[in-house]
Amino acid sequence: MSGKNTKNIACNVVPIPNLIVLLRPHFSNTNIIIVMAKLAVVAFGGNALLRSGQKGTYQEQIQNVTKTCESLLGLVKQDYNIVIGHGNGPQVGNVMLQHEAGNKSFELPIMPMDFCVSETQGSIGYLIEQAFRNIFVKEGIRKNVVTLVTQVEVNGEDPMFKNPTKPVGPYYTEEEAEEYAAETGAIFREDPKGNGWRKVVASPKPLKVANIEIVKQLSEAGHIVVTVGGGGIPVIVKEGCMYGVEAVIDKDLASALTAVEIGADEFYILTDVPKVYLNFKKPGEKALDTITVAEAKQYLEEGHFTEGSMAPKIRAAIYFVESGGAECIITEAGQLGNPVCGTRIVR
Repeated sequence: MSGKNTKNIACNVVPIPNLIVLLRPHFSNTNIIIVMAKLAVVAFGGNALLRSGQKGTYQEQIQNVTKTCESLLGLVKQDYNIVIGHGNGPQVGNVMLQHEAGNKSFELPIMPMDFCVSETQGSIGYLIEQAFRNIFVKEGIRKNVVTLVTQVEVNGEDPMFKNPTKPVGPYYTEEEAEEYAAETGAIFREDPKGNGWRKVVASPKPLKVANIEIVKQLSEAGHIVVTVGGGGIPVIVKEGCMYGVEAVIDKDLASALTAVEIGADEFYILTDVPKVYLNFKKPGEKALDTITVAEAKQYLEEGHFTEGSMAPKIRAAIYFVESGGAECIITEAGQLGNPVCGTRIVR
């Protein structure tokens, strides 16, 4: 800022999508200060939809989603542009059970994994949209919320397709698993906790988010965008055409890819703990406030973070920051109003 009459002068705020314009009035040489709104990608954790011990009823899920969306009000009121990713583990498992029950009782066809993911993108997106809209009515906020059914490209030659490890769907007896494997060609593995046998699918690395330009345009126009639900619908591309595959994409890594591709300033990964810990629930437990990418890699190699829990989140954080992001914050939703919340991964 330069020129006369710039000190101690009240400013008017003029809302323009993606811009905050401050006008200094009453002077012929009025100063106009344009500040770009910050863009944040927020990855909802599993507990944003379903808490431990719950059955997953509609009422349970809408109450949980509403509470999580309320935690984002601070960012909304600070004029952040927001893009949301979310998980779908319990929901896609329920969809698979519904398909199986329908097949047994009414001979309805069982749909493939990519189709099941698309179903949950729509249903969970509906819950998030409804929660935000009702919150905004109470808060007097005028803002659109839109859900995109989103395909995410993966490499058909990804090594994970040769060694699928991601368990999905219900548990079966060994005999049932062998029967289904013979009928469908699916791969089943025994649960290490002795609960039975489950279908396993690949969890390939996400390469490209479809319609990412639309996600960026909508978010920059000030709309809240819900995308890459459940990590995105997994597809491979052959000669320009997309084909769904039996796979599950990690939602944190897909959200990180989205954040990188739209140039997000901040990336939030919401989970069920306020910070990342070393020696979690063990003697010498230590909460981490701010760590560098190098430290995060070191702790990951030392085995401090559990696969299927915190390890994927750390990898997603590393990817975001190494790809040019300023920082990734891992925390629980209720901490978002705290300016020093969570564990921050920086360069």
